[in-house]
Amino acid sequence: MANIPTYKALQKCYDAKSAEVKSHFGHLPQLIADGLPYEIAIAYVFLKIEQAQNRALYGGVVKVHRCNAEFARRLMNFQHLTRDGFKELYKNVFGRALPKATADLMADAESSRDKVIHGKDVTDSELRGAIADVLAYAEAFNSEVNDVAGFKPLGNMRGFKGRAEPLDTRTSKWLMRGLGFGVKA
Repeated sequence: MANIPTYKALQKCYDAKSAEVKSHFGHLPQLIADGLPYEIAIAYVFLKIEQAQNRALYGGVVKVHRCNAEFARRLMNFQHLTRDGFKELYKNVFGRALPKATADLMADAESSRDKVIHGKDVTDSELRGAIADVLAYAEAFNSEVNDVAGFKPLGNMRGFKGRAEPLDTRTSKWLMRGLGFGVKA
Protein backbone atom coordinates (compact mmCIF):
# COMPACT_ATOMS: atom_id res chain seq x y z
CA MET A 1 0.00 0.00 0.00
CA ALA A 2 1.20 3.48 -0.81
CA ASN A 3 2.30 5.62 2.12
CA ILE A 4 0.32 8.86 1.82
CA PRO A 5 0.63 10.81 5.09
CA THR A 6 -1.65 13.79 4.31
CA TYR A 7 -4.38 14.89 1.96
CA LYS A 8 -1.85 17.23 0.33
CA ALA A 9 0.35 14.23 -0.47
CA LEU A 10 -2.72 12.52 -1.95
CA GLN A 11 -3.38 15.63 -4.05
CA LYS A 12 0.22 15.51 -5.33
CA CYS A 13 -0.23 11.84 -6.17
CA TYR A 14 -3.36 12.72 -8.16
CA ASP A 15 -1.63 15.63 -9.90
CA ALA A 16 1.17 13.32 -11.09
CA LYS A 17 -1.24 11.09 -13.03
CA SER A 18 -1.95 11.26 -16.76
CA ALA A 19 -4.60 13.56 -18.20
CA GLU A 20 -6.91 10.59 -18.88
CA VAL A 21 -6.75 9.36 -15.30
CA LYS A 22 -7.24 12.85 -13.86
CA SER A 23 -10.22 13.43 -16.14
CA HIS A 24 -11.75 10.05 -15.25
CA PHE A 25 -11.43 10.78 -11.50
CA GLY A 26 -12.33 14.46 -11.96
CA HIS A 27 -14.27 14.89 -8.70
CA LEU A 28 -11.56 13.36 -6.49
CA PRO A 29 -9.65 16.61 -5.76
CA GLN A 30 -12.80 18.24 -4.44
CA LEU A 31 -13.71 15.19 -2.38
CA ILE A 32 -10.35 15.13 -0.61
CA ALA A 33 -9.95 18.92 -0.24
CA ASP A 34 -13.40 19.59 1.21
CA GLY A 35 -12.66 17.61 4.36
CA LEU A 36 -15.25 14.96 3.59
CA PRO A 37 -14.64 11.53 5.10
CA TYR A 38 -12.27 9.41 3.00
CA GLU A 39 -14.95 6.72 2.91
CA ILE A 40 -16.77 8.86 0.34
CA ALA A 41 -13.65 9.15 -1.80
CA ILE A 42 -13.09 5.37 -1.57
CA ALA A 43 -16.63 4.71 -2.80
CA TYR A 44 -16.09 7.19 -5.64
CA VAL A 45 -12.76 5.78 -6.88
CA PHE A 46 -14.10 2.21 -6.83
CA LEU A 47 -17.19 3.31 -8.77
CA LYS A 48 -14.93 4.91 -11.38
CA ILE A 49 -12.68 1.82 -11.59
CA GLU A 50 -15.70 -0.40 -12.19
CA GLN A 51 -16.81 1.97 -14.94
CA ALA A 52 -13.36 1.73 -16.54
CA GLN A 53 -13.40 -2.05 -16.32
CA ASN A 54 -16.83 -2.19 -17.97
CA ARG A 55 -15.62 0.21 -20.69
CA ALA A 56 -12.57 -2.00 -21.29
CA LEU A 57 -14.69 -5.13 -21.72
CA TYR A 58 -17.16 -3.29 -23.94
CA GLY A 59 -14.34 -1.84 -26.03
CA GLY A 60 -12.68 -5.22 -26.31
CA VAL A 61 -15.73 -7.05 -27.62
CA VAL A 62 -16.53 -4.22 -30.04
CA LYS A 63 -13.03 -3.50 -31.33
CA VAL A 64 -11.20 -6.80 -31.02
CA HIS A 65 -14.11 -9.15 -31.75
CA ARG A 66 -16.22 -6.79 -33.93
CA CYS A 67 -19.33 -7.35 -31.84
CA ASN A 68 -22.39 -5.23 -32.59
CA ALA A 69 -21.86 -2.10 -30.46
CA GLU A 70 -25.50 -1.53 -29.50
CA PHE A 71 -25.95 -5.16 -28.48
CA ALA A 72 -22.71 -5.10 -26.49
CA ARG A 73 -23.74 -1.90 -24.69
CA ARG A 74 -27.11 -3.39 -23.79
CA LEU A 75 -25.53 -6.60 -22.55
CA MET A 76 -22.91 -4.78 -20.47
CA ASN A 77 -25.75 -3.08 -18.57
CA PHE A 78 -27.00 -6.52 -17.51
CA GLN A 79 -23.62 -8.12 -16.81
CA HIS A 80 -22.82 -8.60 -13.11
CA LEU A 81 -19.08 -8.34 -12.52
CA THR A 82 -17.18 -9.71 -9.56
CA ARG A 83 -13.46 -9.23 -9.04
CA ASP A 84 -12.61 -12.73 -10.23
CA GLY A 85 -15.31 -12.62 -12.89
CA PHE A 86 -13.80 -9.48 -14.36
CA LYS A 87 -10.35 -11.08 -14.53
CA GLU A 88 -11.79 -14.12 -16.31
CA LEU A 89 -13.73 -12.02 -18.83
CA TYR A 90 -10.67 -9.82 -19.39
CA LYS A 91 -8.62 -12.90 -20.22
CA ASN A 92 -11.30 -14.21 -22.59
CA VAL A 93 -11.83 -10.88 -24.37
CA PHE A 94 -8.20 -9.83 -24.76
CA GLY A 95 -6.58 -13.25 -25.08
CA ARG A 96 -4.27 -12.79 -22.11
CA ALA A 97 -4.65 -12.34 -18.39
CA LEU A 98 -4.41 -8.98 -16.71
CA PRO A 99 -0.76 -8.85 -15.63
CA LYS A 100 -0.24 -9.86 -12.01
CA ALA A 101 1.71 -6.66 -11.30
CA THR A 102 -1.29 -4.61 -12.43
CA ALA A 103 -3.86 -6.71 -10.57
CA ASP A 104 -1.74 -6.67 -7.40
CA LEU A 105 -1.95 -2.86 -7.28
CA MET A 106 -5.58 -3.26 -6.20
CA ALA A 107 -5.14 -5.92 -3.49
CA ASP A 108 -4.57 -3.60 -0.51
CA ALA A 109 -7.08 -1.05 -1.81
CA GLU A 110 -9.76 -3.74 -2.12
CA SER A 111 -9.05 -4.87 1.43
CA SER A 112 -9.48 -1.33 2.74
CA ARG A 113 -12.62 -0.81 0.68
CA ASP A 114 -14.11 -4.05 2.00
CA LYS A 115 -13.45 -2.95 5.58
CA VAL A 116 -15.22 0.37 4.92
CA ILE A 117 -18.20 -1.26 3.24
CA HIS A 118 -18.59 -3.78 6.07
CA GLY A 119 -18.38 -1.14 8.80
CA LYS A 120 -14.91 -1.97 10.12
CA ASP A 121 -12.40 0.57 11.40
CA VAL A 122 -9.92 1.88 8.84
CA THR A 123 -7.48 4.71 9.47
CA ASP A 124 -7.40 7.79 7.28
CA SER A 125 -3.83 6.89 6.37
CA GLU A 126 -4.94 3.47 5.10
CA LEU A 127 -7.74 5.08 3.10
CA ARG A 128 -5.39 7.65 1.53
CA GLY A 129 -3.04 4.80 0.62
CA ALA A 130 -5.91 2.83 -0.89
CA ILE A 131 -6.97 5.81 -3.01
CA ALA A 132 -3.38 6.23 -4.22
CA ASP A 133 -3.25 2.51 -5.06
CA VAL A 134 -6.44 2.79 -7.10
CA LEU A 135 -4.93 5.70 -9.04
CA ALA A 136 -1.77 3.66 -9.69
CA TYR A 137 -3.93 0.74 -10.87
CA ALA A 138 -5.88 3.08 -13.15
CA GLU A 139 -2.65 4.22 -14.85
CA ALA A 140 -1.39 0.65 -15.27
CA PHE A 141 -4.79 -0.67 -16.42
CA ASN A 142 -5.21 2.12 -18.97
CA SER A 143 -1.75 1.44 -20.35
CA GLU A 144 -2.31 -2.33 -20.43
CA VAL A 145 -5.57 -2.10 -22.38
CA ASN A 146 -3.96 0.39 -24.76
CA ASP A 147 -1.08 -2.02 -25.37
CA VAL A 148 -3.29 -5.05 -25.97
CA ALA A 149 -6.21 -3.45 -27.85
CA GLY A 150 -5.23 0.06 -28.92
CA PHE A 151 -7.67 2.13 -26.85
CA LYS A 152 -7.75 3.63 -23.37
CA PRO A 153 -10.83 2.83 -21.27
CA LEU A 154 -10.16 5.82 -19.01
CA GLY A 155 -9.79 8.14 -21.97
CA ASN A 156 -12.02 9.42 -24.71
CA MET A 157 -13.14 6.33 -26.61
CA ARG A 158 -14.59 8.27 -29.55
CA GLY A 159 -13.70 6.46 -32.76
CA PHE A 160 -11.92 3.64 -30.90
CA LYS A 161 -13.23 0.77 -33.04
CA GLY A 162 -12.34 2.09 -36.48
CA ARG A 163 -14.20 1.30 -39.67
CA ALA A 164 -14.45 -2.46 -39.29
CA GLU A 165 -17.87 -3.83 -40.16
CA PRO A 166 -19.57 -5.24 -37.02
CA LEU A 167 -21.13 -8.66 -36.74
CA ASP A 168 -24.90 -8.94 -36.78
CA THR A 169 -26.78 -9.13 -33.48
CA ARG A 170 -27.37 -12.91 -33.56
CA THR A 171 -23.70 -13.64 -34.17
CA SER A 172 -22.73 -11.06 -31.53
CA LYS A 173 -24.95 -12.84 -29.02
CA TRP A 174 -23.20 -16.17 -29.62
CA LEU A 175 -19.80 -14.51 -29.58
CA MET A 176 -20.43 -12.89 -26.20
CA ARG A 177 -21.86 -16.09 -24.79
CA GLY A 178 -18.71 -17.90 -25.91
CA LEU A 179 -16.53 -15.27 -24.24
CA GLY A 180 -18.31 -15.93 -20.94
CA PHE A 181 -20.82 -13.11 -20.73
CA GLY A 182 -24.24 -13.89 -19.32
CA VAL A 183 -26.34 -13.08 -22.36
CA LYS A 184 -29.73 -11.77 -21.23
CA ALA A 185 -30.24 -8.86 -23.63
